[in-house]
Amino acid sequence: MGPPVTEELGFGEVLRAHRRAARLTLEQLAEASGVGVRTLSDMERGRSKGPQHRTVAALAGALALDEDARRQLIDLARSGRLRDHWTRPGGLGELPRTVEDFTGRSAELIWMSELVYAESAPGVGAVGLVTGSAGLGKTSFAVRAAQAVRPSFPGGVFFVDLYGMSQRPLAADDALRLLLRALGVADQHIPGDTEERAVLYRALLRDKRALVVLDNAASEAQVRPLLPGDGAGRVLITTRRLLAGLEGVRRLVLGPLSLPDSTKLLAGIVGERRATDQAPSMIRLAELCGGLPLALRIIGNRLTSRPDWDPAELAGRLENEESRLHQFKAGDLKIANAFGMSYEQLAPVARRLFRRLAVIPGRDFDAILAAVAGGVPIEGAWGALDDLVDLGLLQDGSAGRYRFHDLVRLFARDRLQEEESSAERRAVADTVTSWLLRMATMAGRWFEPGYGRPERPDPDLAVLAREPEADRRLRDNVDNWMGALRAAANSGQHTAVLDCAESMHWFSDRWVHGPHWQEVFTLGAQAAAALGDLAQQAAQLNYLAWVHGQPPAHHEATLRYTAEARGLAVRGGATEQVVWSHVYAASALRQLGRLDEATESAARAAELAPSLKDAHASYTCATSLGHCYRDSGRHAEALEQYRHALVLVSDEESGMTPSIAAHLRPYTLSFIGQCLALLGRRAEAITALTEAAGLMASFDADYIHARALETVAVLFAEDGRVDESRRTYGLVARMHAEIGDTAAHDRCHALSIEGS
Repeated sequence: MGPPVTEELGFGEVLRAHRRAARLTLEQLAEASGVGVRTLSDMERGRSKGPQHRTVAALAGALALDEDARRQLIDLARSGRLRDHWTRPGGLGELPRTVEDFTGRSAELIWMSELVYAESAPGVGAVGLVTGSAGLGKTSFAVRAAQAVRPSFPGGVFFVDLYGMSQRPLAADDALRLLLRALGVADQHIPGDTEERAVLYRALLRDKRALVVLDNAASEAQVRPLLPGDGAGRVLITTRRLLAGLEGVRRLVLGPLSLPDSTKLLAGIVGERRATDQAPSMIRLAELCGGLPLALRIIGNRLTSRPDWDPAELAGRLENEESRLHQFKAGDLKIANAFGMSYEQLAPVARRLFRRLAVIPGRDFDAILAAVAGGVPIEGAWGALDDLVDLGLLQDGSAGRYRFHDLVRLFARDRLQEEESSAERRAVADTVTSWLLRMATMAGRWFEPGYGRPERPDPDLAVLAREPEADRRLRDNVDNWMGALRAAANSGQHTAVLDCAESMHWFSDRWVHGPHWQEVFTLGAQAAAALGDLAQQAAQLNYLAWVHGQPPAHHEATLRYTAEARGLAVRGGATEQVVWSHVYAASALRQLGRLDEATESAARAAELAPSLKDAHASYTCATSLGHCYRDSGRHAEALEQYRHALVLVSDEESGMTPSIAAHLRPYTLSFIGQCLALLGRRAEAITALTEAAGLMASFDADYIHARALETVAVLFAEDGRVDESRRTYGLVARMHAEIGDTAAHDRCHALSIEGS
């Protein structure tokens, strides 16, 4: 614990006693804490009586103080800061020193200038509230903004640190005393009662054009007595908390700096010449700082204090997530200390939830997943999440989703590593992975023929009452369940991986251009191979063949996958997968212009399909053969196949699942319409294609939808309906842009404006 300390001793004397008890020299303590030797010497000699909280926390950690000694040292430093406020002659309430390299925030500075001339309701003063998480430079912004508008406040600009992140924030009563003294009230005339002080304070601000900056506020209760009434005075508050209970204030949420502003700030710290010489590395460093001015200043200071350091080498260190957080320190500046002050404000349940959220693999998450990670009921998760958002440790977005800043996530991971055992960490990760996989598998199976809502879902999973809910769950959480799928694959959970991949087969048809299907079905094929399941391995390989058939297609890869799938399916007696391998191969061969081979493969699939007694397989074989006939110029035979396919999706007795039939119907009408157009039956073609396009409007844009509409545009032009043709080409151009087909977009866009 260290030596006994009496209340009469000051901060410097107590610090020296602890250092000597630890048998450390000034140089050794400086090295261990990151605080400069000269700064330590000034503290011990009493020249610096009240160092900042983060400095004291670093010293306490380096000295390995127990909680009581640590708290005593923090309180002594705080008392020293308060004495500085109360005894500073002439400069009471002066703004802190501003930074010369302040960068960006132009829109925010305009907001501040508008506050100067803002009008308020009768009896209510103009108050600006600046909120934001740790490291965003709220104090620096407030000081720069106050300096910028100082000419508008001849009555003075006053600054009070409310110590909102300390264990003992400045009481409103003490803050009022400081402010009244700064406004010229002699000590003997300051009322003893808090409310009387507040009345006098408001009266002075009513007639005095002054600006009061209240930095680092802790709560609504702390600042309410410090708010002005109507009149000329203005108040600017900064806080990590949202202070949602304050009424009638103008709010500004300070966010991260843009990458250009981040790079400019870093250049301002290290010097323009060095920044120019090392431009790519400096940009990467700025990216890794995530737009946090504190992080940028730490990195800039490290480079400035070590001129021989290579920015590229430092960027390389920061690339490593495991050690990145610990690179953000320079002297007594540590990004972890800034986050730690917010973390210390949390209740134990919220702390545990915060650090366990670090195991969630995706970029964002909802309260249901947070509750799973935290091991708490959903009601408890809501309350803890609100606290985390309130302190800026989480960002909340649309549709009830939350996300970390990248550096805050690393801090949460660091806290998890430090405060929970390896067994506890492993249990949390396993719980989250299992829940995500089971949830995704259940959602994916909503789209399988004859499956839908499970009769007995796992009791701990979220309830999905309708198909659209399953769709939204999969899309919103794709990063999370994909991360879980990778984790399960890496840990050898082959059955769970295969179940999840298989459940995505039908859903992938609804989200054709999702970028992750290749990885999903690759992991599925690997899991099936590990389990020795030839039929499932063939199925997953066929799904991969389908993936490579989507634009931008890789038809040779499709043929490789179908050949491998067919070989496995024959060995495993899986006729269904033999059929699908022929279907996907026919599509690839047709696209490669090998029409005879394509027709032969499609015909073989159609020959085998009836034995499956599967309406969907029969439908796909008919349309596949129809495509081969169409591209070979055998349009009448193609139309016959397409009409057979339409019968299958229209016949309620065919055995096809209604939702699948509804999904396939517009594509079938599109094929029929294009074939009718090739046969010269224009009016019938327009009718079929227009109906198809209307039914497809609720789908993701895809090649077939775009091609159908492009055919409509051509037919409109041939029919002399020029304006309708141009509008349709414009719509098709936008669809091709969404798909990523640049050449098709450019072609259709040109036709949409041709002759205009």
